[in-house]
Amino acid sequence: MHFSLSQFSCLNPVLSRARSARTAWIAALIAAGVSAPVGSLHAQPSYSGPMPSAAVVERADHRREAYFKRIDEAINWRAGLVKRDNLNTMDMAAICAKLVLREDADLCSRRVIELMKEPGTGPFWMFPVVAVAYLGQDQLSTEAKAAIRKAWSSQLQLRGDTENHWAMYYSSLYLMAELYPNEAGSTWFSGKSSEENLAEARDYLIHWMNLATTVGQGEFNPTHYIGEYAIPMIFIATWSKDPAMRIRAHMMLDWIFADHAASTLDGVLRGANARTDDLSVTERWNALATFFSWILFGNTPTTASYGGWGIYFAVVAKNYEVPEVIYRIAVDRDKDFTQEDLKRSRRRWRYSDVEIFPVYKTNYIRRDYAVGSYQGDISDPIQAHVWDVTWSVPDPRGVHNTMFSLHPISSPEDLQMYFAETPDWMQLGVTREMKPSYDSPDKMLGSSRFERVFQNQDTVIALYDIPAGTRFEHVNGFFSKDLQDLTEDASGWIFARGGNTYLAYRPLAPYTWEKTWSWAKDKGDKRLYSPHRKNGTIVQAASASEFASFADFQAAIRALPLTVKLEPTPSVTFKSLRGKTLRFTYGQSPSVDGKTVDYSKWKLFQGPYLNSEKGSRKLTITHGALERTLDFNTLSIRDRVTDTVAPASKK
Repeated sequence: MHFSLSQFSCLNPVLSRARSARTAWIAALIAAGVSAPVGSLHAQPSYSGPMPSAAVVERADHRREAYFKRIDEAINWRAGLVKRDNLNTMDMAAICAKLVLREDADLCSRRVIELMKEPGTGPFWMFPVVAVAYLGQDQLSTEAKAAIRKAWSSQLQLRGDTENHWAMYYSSLYLMAELYPNEAGSTWFSGKSSEENLAEARDYLIHWMNLATTVGQGEFNPTHYIGEYAIPMIFIATWSKDPAMRIRAHMMLDWIFADHAASTLDGVLRGANARTDDLSVTERWNALATFFSWILFGNTPTTASYGGWGIYFAVVAKNYEVPEVIYRIAVDRDKDFTQEDLKRSRRRWRYSDVEIFPVYKTNYIRRDYAVGSYQGDISDPIQAHVWDVTWSVPDPRGVHNTMFSLHPISSPEDLQMYFAETPDWMQLGVTREMKPSYDSPDKMLGSSRFERVFQNQDTVIALYDIPAGTRFEHVNGFFSKDLQDLTEDASGWIFARGGNTYLAYRPLAPYTWEKTWSWAKDKGDKRLYSPHRKNGTIVQAASASEFASFADFQAAIRALPLTVKLEPTPSVTFKSLRGKTLRFTYGQSPSVDGKTVDYSKWKLFQGPYLNSEKGSRKLTITHGALERTLDFNTLSIRDRVTDTVAPASKK
């Protein structure tokens, strides 16, 4: 099946309603008590308690026991917020928690009937209702189940316009069509029969899986939207009647979580991200992705309210257990490593010669810090995060342990490139739909078609060539409140220390210091503001243990050969701390020690832990002697223990 532009265009008149419905739904979730403050009667012990142990849990039964305890903790917390005399405290997540605990079925039925009187629209309404429908099959009253079924007949459901929307929409439609087979189109909002809905949903889901496993995921490594893929997949893996779909969904869970594990530092997902938000781009820990690290790996505190959406994963989490090889990638590392991955951009509808452009993503991870990036340009026009250095901290809660720069562009043309909507109010509309910083010059979120990035190990070079007349002709650099020993050196380098990491930041054009984005409130962070269209940033990281002192690190950086040209095009030649001569000119392929980087030869995954050929639909996950192969060509999972252990690569 081909999914065309016309399928998006038909949503244009009502797309704003879909997004508004999602916003209202989340607001209702919060109002219902899901985000109860820490310190209340039902405070989350894993959020407010001590840091989890960093020790590897060797025994499988002990890992499973701890995993189940975390699951039970989240479910019991959400169920405990319900007040029997106030049904407004009982949203779909609470109903799910109650149903899993098999308590208050009558109360759940009454609340379902009430909620179905005004059904919502779109995937963020659909998948919670699916969870209630399945969990309540043998507990909800006949009237409550009839109310759910009627809602799926009477209320038009909108698909939305993003990859995560379609994953949720079609997973929900698939499972509801299986739950109510052999029913006529007149009983469904779509006007299609159960069998037609099932076939359409199945075709799309397989299409999406094929795309992700051949040329990469579009919404790659999202800080929040990971839940919008993991939850639909665990629903299908748990409830689908089709064994083939169950195994596909299970394999996608392994695929998503393996990618997640290899992209984390101490359980915290860091850049680059196709989708993030204004808070977690600076407080990296504060994201739904952290909930998944907590529940699967137990190596970081969960975020408040278990990420909100995390409850929907928790209620069926005992039907899935992360494989040991993925667990160990997340928690058991003894060497530095580089992971190179191929992803893809969001689909472009106009102003581009390519429909989807390849994203070349690099991760370099050490014990003290991680450096991550993709090559620049726009993978997503609103919420992409292109590169950062993130350092390890004893406790990540409330800490802004990251450094990066960006061009804070605001452009109706960029929005038009990726959204099939009229341009008149797009910038204003975006800021009203939970992306409030988009049109702010002091924002710290977003990608730009005028940014190009090259990373080699723990060195990042970001170059900017911004045309005159662009909305916001400057570069922002993020300097955390948690940096220590911030030093502006006469050489032009800015030195700082984050945890056990030394950092050297070189702005390529003059700058001043300003406050960060006002919406996020003044938390003590600084914004390096450089109002020059020909511009750039170099960042070099190192472990403090590599040097006798901070002064020695500074001396080593100052001694590194560096040539910078901004006219006519920004260009840098730099010898890194790792002894590599890096040459990078805006708009041209970079080189390392005279050898041009050939991105066309990149594989889907390449590194010590994850390996996959482009187009293969096959992923090999490795840690030490453990190996798991996911093969979507044969719908098979193969586990084996190798005879020899290959050391992690050190590039």
